Amino acid sequence: MVMHGGEIGWFVVVTDDQSIHLSATPPGRPPWQAVLPWSSITRVCFAAEGPFLSDGLYLFTSLRPESWVVPVEAVGGSSLLQELIRRRLLDPALAIRAMTAPSGLFC
Repeated sequence: MVMHGGEIGWFVVVTDDQSIHLSATPPGRPPWQAVLPWSSITRVCFAAEGPFLSDGLYLFTSLRPESWVVPVEAVGGSSLLQELIRRRLLDPALAIRAMTAPSGLFC
């Protein structure tokens, strides 16, 4: 895992007015990219993974049955979290509870 200033350098998240852009080059696995339109988001969960693993944002969409998992420590991950809260896709009080919990899934 390549870390840059506390970030996972192989996973990059960029948001714009229309979409969430994911780009991953995981070590030892094929690179991939995805574009998730904001309008496709149906549910968001925050997985608190404890002190030794990256917390995750689970993005459920109308694009496929599986969720997309974005590490909060991904490059742009904290900006994505802020944008999910701003767009009211993740409740601010729930986000605070999730970020301060030792572990658990918060949807």
